[in-house]
Amino acid sequence: MKILYITPDMTDYGGIACVVSLKANYFVSVFNYEVDIIAPNTKNAPFFYDFNSKIKWHNCVDFQKSIFFLWKYIAFIKRIIAERNPDVIVICDAPQWMIIPWFLKKNTPIVLETHFSTSLKLVRRKDWLSLLRFKLVYFLKKKTLKKFIAIIYETYSGSKEWNAENSVIISNPLSFVSENATELKNKKAIAVCRHSYEKGLDRLLLIWKEAINKYPDWELDVYGEWEDTMLYQKMAVDMQISENVNFIAVTKDIKSCFEQSSVFLMTSRSEAFGMVLIEAMTCGLPSVVYDCPCGPREIITNNEDGFLIEDGNIDLFVKKLFLLLENQELRIEFGQKAKLNAEKYSSEAVMKSWKNLMEGLY
Repeated sequence: MKILYITPDMTDYGGIACVVSLKANYFVSVFNYEVDIIAPNTKNAPFFYDFNSKIKWHNCVDFQKSIFFLWKYIAFIKRIIAERNPDVIVICDAPQWMIIPWFLKKNTPIVLETHFSTSLKLVRRKDWLSLLRFKLVYFLKKKTLKKFIAIIYETYSGSKEWNAENSVIISNPLSFVSENATELKNKKAIAVCRHSYEKGLDRLLLIWKEAINKYPDWELDVYGEWEDTMLYQKMAVDMQISENVNFIAVTKDIKSCFEQSSVFLMTSRSEAFGMVLIEAMTCGLPSVVYDCPCGPREIITNNEDGFLIEDGNIDLFVKKLFLLLENQELRIEFGQKAKLNAEKYSSEAVMKSWKNLMEGLY
């Protein structure tokens, strides 16, 4: 089978690039599929994640500089389709994804793979003009969804945001499996995220300030790519907690970082899924996470492998965090269950669903 992916830039370390690399590699190495990827390498940079050398890349970076980008982009896609003759086209959060299907012939099945939530966009649009623009785009997207033979959502709650008839729920696969037994002795909490509004680092720092007032010997490691403004680093200094918060650049060996920590924290305002959450779980970490749309509530089992906190309830978050910081036995109990519950996200289980979907289209 031949699959053509149409994606955004695949050179960064974000969840989309991670998931595409995992699945594309599995398609090639295990199922012996042929995989092509059309992506704009806008940074002209090397890939953060490893991609199988058999994958064929088609870079449309030069089109970004043209005022006729859209037309050149569509023409480029059509040319690659004609040359490669794929059995299935998968559009994965690609630029202008809601426009592409209108220009393609209907003889090749087109699948939309979504990694975004509409919830955050609704939260941030407060003036009437922005809200009107959002509703117009939302209407156009709803119309476009009918052009896809299937729309892949990572969670059930994510699928309910669109209520499309052709919805299919397939979770993301784990990027690794930890075989080590994490002792959970280190007085270290960990968060892994971009320094962006939707990841809620401002909320995390407020929580951590409360934590170190009672447990001053604990530290928080925040892994992720930060912005030039150093907003959250400055916030930590202003809050006088910078000695207990370490901002660390993203690393390829995040597994070791999880294994050296004792608690995982997530304070996002919105998550399409939450890859780092299942990665923390497979390393045996207990978690405290906000019940934001859409992913965490379908991953965490509250009071079993972590604490799922009402979104924005700082007092409750702090209370449950204290329980884990002061009780190693509870951390171990939750961590063991987290590791067990993460097994359903194995590559074998998830990719079997993808294989059934792809081959079931014919």
